[in-house]
Amino acid sequence: MKICSREFGIHYGLKIVVLSVASLIATAVIAQRDPIQLNTVLDIDALYQPLHSQKVHGETAVSLLRELQTKHYAAVEIDDNFSSIIFDSYLDTLDGSHLYFLKADVDELSNYRYTLDDTLQDGSVEPGFVIYNLYYKRIIERMIYAINRIENHIPEMDFTLDEYIQLNREEAPYAASVAALDEVWRLRIKNSVLSLKLTGDSDDEIKEKLSKRYRNQLSQILKTNDKDIFQTYLSNVAKAVDPHTAYFSPRDSENFNMGLSLSLQGIGAQLTTEAEYTKVVELIKGGPAERGAELKRGDRIIAIGQGVDGELQDVVGMRLDDVVAQIRGEKGTVVRLNVISADAVSEASAKVVSITRDTVKLEDQSAKKEVIELSYLGNDYKIGVIDLPTFYFDFEAAGRGEEDFKSSTRDVRVLLNELLEENVDAVIVDLRNNGGGSLSEANQLVGLFIETGATVQIRYSGIRNGFTRSFGDNDPEIVYDGPLAVLVNRTSASASEIFAGAIQDYQRGIVLGGQTFGKGTVQEIIPMDYGQVKLTRSKFYRISGASTQHRGVIPDIEFPDFYDAYDNIGESSLDGALPWDTVRPVEYSPYLAIQTLLPELKQLHEDRAEVSPDFIYLIGQIERTRKLRTQKRLSLNQQVVKLERESNRRAAFDAENMRRLLKGLPLEEWVSDAERAAAEAEEETTAELGHDVTLAANEAPDEEEEVVEEEDPLLLESGRILADFIALNERHLDALDAVSADR
Repeated sequence: MKICSREFGIHYGLKIVVLSVASLIATAVIAQRDPIQLNTVLDIDALYQPLHSQKVHGETAVSLLRELQTKHYAAVEIDDNFSSIIFDSYLDTLDGSHLYFLKADVDELSNYRYTLDDTLQDGSVEPGFVIYNLYYKRIIERMIYAINRIENHIPEMDFTLDEYIQLNREEAPYAASVAALDEVWRLRIKNSVLSLKLTGDSDDEIKEKLSKRYRNQLSQILKTNDKDIFQTYLSNVAKAVDPHTAYFSPRDSENFNMGLSLSLQGIGAQLTTEAEYTKVVELIKGGPAERGAELKRGDRIIAIGQGVDGELQDVVGMRLDDVVAQIRGEKGTVVRLNVISADAVSEASAKVVSITRDTVKLEDQSAKKEVIELSYLGNDYKIGVIDLPTFYFDFEAAGRGEEDFKSSTRDVRVLLNELLEENVDAVIVDLRNNGGGSLSEANQLVGLFIETGATVQIRYSGIRNGFTRSFGDNDPEIVYDGPLAVLVNRTSASASEIFAGAIQDYQRGIVLGGQTFGKGTVQEIIPMDYGQVKLTRSKFYRISGASTQHRGVIPDIEFPDFYDAYDNIGESSLDGALPWDTVRPVEYSPYLAIQTLLPELKQLHEDRAEVSPDFIYLIGQIERTRKLRTQKRLSLNQQVVKLERESNRRAAFDAENMRRLLKGLPLEEWVSDAERAAAEAEEETTAELGHDVTLAANEAPDEEEEVVEEEDPLLLESGRILADFIALNERHLDALDAVSADR
């Protein structure tokens, strides 16, 4: 099975990593968990039991090395350098924030730095278990410390002191002593207490919540088994070759393969971790969560219950994969989520949302169209927009010979014909956040806009190393030959980059937006006796000969991209990513004079962007996010934190109101944190008293304010650029005709 991976960015606090869709969509069979062990004995000798490897683990390690050496795109040397990369990666995976290991621990473990390659080749994973066991012991010790602080020392915490916690500890030195590590954790616990104190919770309420939370985490940690350690260790061995190569144990193979299927069972939500909360990033179109309309983007999940009356289990501070495991489940079953809405201040305002799990079809993310009517420079334009979330293809249905199998190219063909019937003046293909998909679909989609020709080149590994083959469109039919733009951003990856790159190289359309992800590799799933390996087998290149690896596709005209606020999104931010390079270009001819017209198109765009309320607001939003991300420490002074939070929220509020003022929209009314908290407390009291909040017969509700639905400013600007192109291209063609006539 070859895949042109669809991938997403997941936030872990301020750190962003890339994970496959299988780890994002809350789906599949629920993992059964024991009840929270609130009475766990807090004694390290009683709790810690070292774990040991099995014979099959060592045998699988040997098989994995063989697959890496014989089938990976790049030459893989199993040597001391390889061992050192594994060592650093493994420690970073276990304790990237330097919160558990002591400096003495790392010094002792460093004896393995240059020997892991030898033990792996000898069929042993014992060093991986030794390292993990020490980490396992240290994390149990930290949980014991945290629980003791919470249960015995909250009243003595002084929130008038000017103390701080360090936000990003990746570069922080390992603690030199237990006392030094205790101090780091004392401040962390104090921050957790302060977060709840700012919501209005009393000391007793805080103690109850945090005690339950950390004892729950300890209970989960104690469920660690040898399979967990083996998977973690070998995944780092595979990742030492390149960031898209991975090993999956039998259990994880099932989850991964499920994520590649055409339909999944769950609620249809993309989740992320932000601070200690699990946050809803996006709702999958057509999924049960989106259909229910109660769960919203930005909501924070604080507890999960199974069935209509299952006890709600606290998940604050829980690992994302563990939260996902609790949410996913069989079709027809109910999961209850206790959530804090995106704009709420207090956990007291949390509400319970019940969702019936269902099949989440990837077809529900199929291509869609809309028409934007645009008045610009005295003319009216109809701009067709095709939104394509992924390059999909139903391999199973096609293999069965079904005639109506799902295909992104088929669907876009239909939509283009519908747009032509509506007499659109131009078309935008929106590939923002499209993480890729089927490589063949990307090639065929380009074919809808060109006659014939190559669309991508692939360079193979192994016995074909150095052999480059071009793929493309052999169908001379053009479905749409009018003005075209492709809109991309930093999370447009893989197959999206193939499509955008080909359209740009042929000068068939204008590429707009932000620099794309930069994933120019193709992976293949190879079964093993115990699990499977996903490894990089080839690289793809544009018809110009340039790789999209690392650099991605640079738009012809760049828009502000919110992802610009983050410096750790994209292939270039991944350790061990394969380098950018080139191959020989193929022969191709441009369709239009886009490069000739670009300077004037750019200037017209920049003139508009300088005075655009939406572009000004977006640039300000990016700058505010960058500023927050550069913050190195967080105050633990209650008054300082309250003022900082209010100031940050006020800055965002003022920026939004300025945007609305400049656009002539109704302004929003400022509500302070204190006023919001008071209102939420009043609502909570009303709910507890069971007051009837229906209107009396002689009362009339306030007239609802008309909600103004705004068009996407980036789509609107894309339409204006296409309108400029239409005018400039006509002028260019008239000039060419005049020259020909003179001759």
